[in-house]
Amino acid sequence: MSNADEQAGPAAVGSLAHRVPDLGALELLLAVARLGSLGGAAREMGITQPAASSRVRSMERQLGVALVDRSPRGSRLTDAGALVTDWARRIVEAAEAFDAGAQALRVRRDSRLRVAASMTIAEYLLPGWLLALRAQRPDTAVSLHAGNSTVVAERLLSDEADLGFVEGLSVPAGLDSAVIAHDRLIVVTAPGHVWARRRRSLAAEELASTPLILREKGSGTRQVLDAALGGLARPLIELSSTTAVKAAVVSGAGPAVLSELAVGEELAMRRLVPVPVAGVALARDLRAVWPTGHRPTGPARDLLSLTRG
Repeated sequence: MSNADEQAGPAAVGSLAHRVPDLGALELLLAVARLGSLGGAAREMGITQPAASSRVRSMERQLGVALVDRSPRGSRLTDAGALVTDWARRIVEAAEAFDAGAQALRVRRDSRLRVAASMTIAEYLLPGWLLALRAQRPDTAVSLHAGNSTVVAERLLSDEADLGFVEGLSVPAGLDSAVIAHDRLIVVTAPGHVWARRRRSLAAEELASTPLILREKGSGTRQVLDAALGGLARPLIELSSTTAVKAAVVSGAGPAVLSELAVGEELAMRRLVPVPVAGVALARDLRAVWPTGHRPTGPARDLLSLTRG
């Protein structure tokens, strides 16, 4: 080993984190310099005097120099300690600036929440969740974009939304997900429709071959229905929202398959009639989604927690 290596000592080996004392130790050294007492510095830091002494000794071993002279009259910095204290002050000030910047980023993040949701969730589940979130985070501004599952995925992947909700069979590529609820699709008609007077369940084949009032391509409801029936007849009418589909069915335009969540009031008031179907399961999972590897944080995390309440 050369003389230079001997002077550098083992502390020069390894990463910077192993060669530089941690912030807690540097803050303790600054307190000793300011108060002139290791005991007073320990009290200010909320630790015992033996723990403070041990931390100073550890710092001295790490740096390879004596930092503090201890005597019955108090603790005094050595010349090397005074120099290290000047450097420590700059490091602590930089750390305080870093912390203030990180806090500013958190405040900016927490001041808004952008949600994208497919239509059924946006209309029938999200309003209650967002009211609960407002009670927890009254200062967070929430924007909601409702669209089909394809649109939700596009907004998340282009960083136009922080959290999404979809109703389709599968999770769009590039997204992670969690099941938050379950839903069932049911066939509904107006009371005057011929299916409303059926005494037997509708066969899956007849449903598949009948022109229906459908949501647009890309909607979760249509994806589930198409997959369950193995294909659909040409739509009787194609509409872009659940509300529009319901209105068309109520008017007598034809039958549709809609979420059970969306038609509770209309069924109770007999404005719509359910039609049982045999031989096909029309259940589906409702999912929260977010970009792969970016677990929701801040308001998005809190909203996700509320969906599971």
